[in-house]
Amino acid sequence: MATRWGICSAGKISHDFTVALKTLPAEDHQVVAVAARNLEDAEEFSRKHNISKAYGGYEELFIFNFETLQYLLFYIKLFLISREVKMVRADFGVPLLNVPRSVQKELGGGALLDLGIYCLQFINMVYNGEKPESIQASGICLETGVDETVAVNLKYSENRLATFTCSAGVQLHNDAIIGGTKGTIQVPSPMWCPTSLVVNGKETQYPVPEPYLRLNFTNSTGMRYEAEEVRQCLLKGLKESPVMSHSDSLLLIELEDEIHRQVGVVHSQDCQ
Repeated sequence: MATRWGICSAGKISHDFTVALKTLPAEDHQVVAVAARNLEDAEEFSRKHNISKAYGGYEELFIFNFETLQYLLFYIKLFLISREVKMVRADFGVPLLNVPRSVQKELGGGALLDLGIYCLQFINMVYNGEKPESIQASGICLETGVDETVAVNLKYSENRLATFTCSAGVQLHNDAIIGGTKGTIQVPSPMWCPTSLVVNGKETQYPVPEPYLRLNFTNSTGMRYEAEEVRQCLLKGLKESPVMSHSDSLLLIELEDEIHRQVGVVHSQDCQ
């Protein structure tokens, strides 16, 4: 039986995710509904992607066969060298100051939430969900109260280190490096959706399928792996993915909160 998907929002990432879903076998994945804040957007999205049901409100989507609606999990698979990892570095910087949502605190703007989370999740994956012993963060904030650029150093047990920089103000290399006792792994740009790995100087390609419609973001058909991970968890009766656990998600939120505190970003929810 196919996993049936309801798409919540008719935005750019929803478009890319739906394109990614349709690179998977139709007998395994079906997009059956889409909801947006207004019906016109949902109907336009449904026509573009040949989706049978469109809703002008999210509650209608949830009522529609709720048990079949699935949510996204972040899934990336990397082959790490089988030796002790001592250092991880990641950078993600893209000029976004001309994007209104990216500079508005009430809309979740700021470099850390938009970009730094990819670096932080990468580090968390390499260190297998371990909580760092210490965090040192510094950053530059905009007048709107969000962070423009953030640099973070993390120290883990047994003197293992990690560092990342994220910026909504400047372009960075956007790659990542894992340093171990027997060599290095480089994840070339774009590190958040890579199609190659360089292990001790030897590059291996991992191409993603070509999209049937133009994408908004780089390599978005790679989101097919998230969808397939959800399906496999459903088939196994799992309520959380062993690849991206609930504890991993909670730790990332905790780390982001601490980084925000150190650089001086305060959200209204923090004061409640």
